[in-house]
Amino acid sequence: MTDENRSARYQRVLLKLSGEALAGDRGFGIEPKVVDRLTDEIRTLAEMDISLGVVIGGGNIVRGAIASRQGMDRVQADYMGMLATVINALAVQDLLEHKNVETRVMTAIRMEEVAEPYIRRRAMRHMEKGRVVIFAGGTGNPYFSTDTAAVLRAIEMESDVVIKATKVKGVFTADPVEDPDAEFIPDISFHEVVTRELGVMDAPAVSLCKENGLPIIVLNLEERGAVASAIRGERVGTLVS
Repeated sequence: MTDENRSARYQRVLLKLSGEALAGDRGFGIEPKVVDRLTDEIRTLAEMDISLGVVIGGGNIVRGAIASRQGMDRVQADYMGMLATVINALAVQDLLEHKNVETRVMTAIRMEEVAEPYIRRRAMRHMEKGRVVIFAGGTGNPYFSTDTAAVLRAIEMESDVVIKATKVKGVFTADPVEDPDAEFIPDISFHEVVTRELGVMDAPAVSLCKENGLPIIVLNLEERGAVASAIRGERVGTLVS
């Protein structure tokens, strides 16, 4: 076991990334330079010798909830969103493997030609062998967000923490982009997140975390080294517990 591993407060981590994080300033599609920087961060985590799972959203390609509000059938739109997460997972896997990080993509929707089907025991075995496992396809069911999928996979993998990487440094009393007077909240309870509708994650995801005693750390992905610092137990972003 390495010194970095011993210094890590969390030994098994589920990292939740938004699909928009892959798009950069464009807001849609996949920006190679952004993914390159993102995979550098993930490689750093893999080198910490921890067990790491990753869930990536699909909002840079299609968001099921938005598409349904624009007239598309909700179930059909959600399945399209699930497929978008697979595209993102494959893009991240490709760059990680170019950086010598052993990676597996596992999907909740079977498509053996491009990825392994999600099987809990197999996923845990991959993580035990030091592979980064990217969980794609959401939960495999419509009406569930990738936030909920991330929490579900974290619980199934017996993770110590869910780290949600966003574009802001943590949880605020309001959207800091729209409200310059929004105040940063360093610590908050699951109950407060739901009752104050702070938008950390959707309510089902937060409820699952509360029921299983699974903490959430919300931090800024664009701050280099922030995720590694959080894993070592340093005060970064907002702790929801």
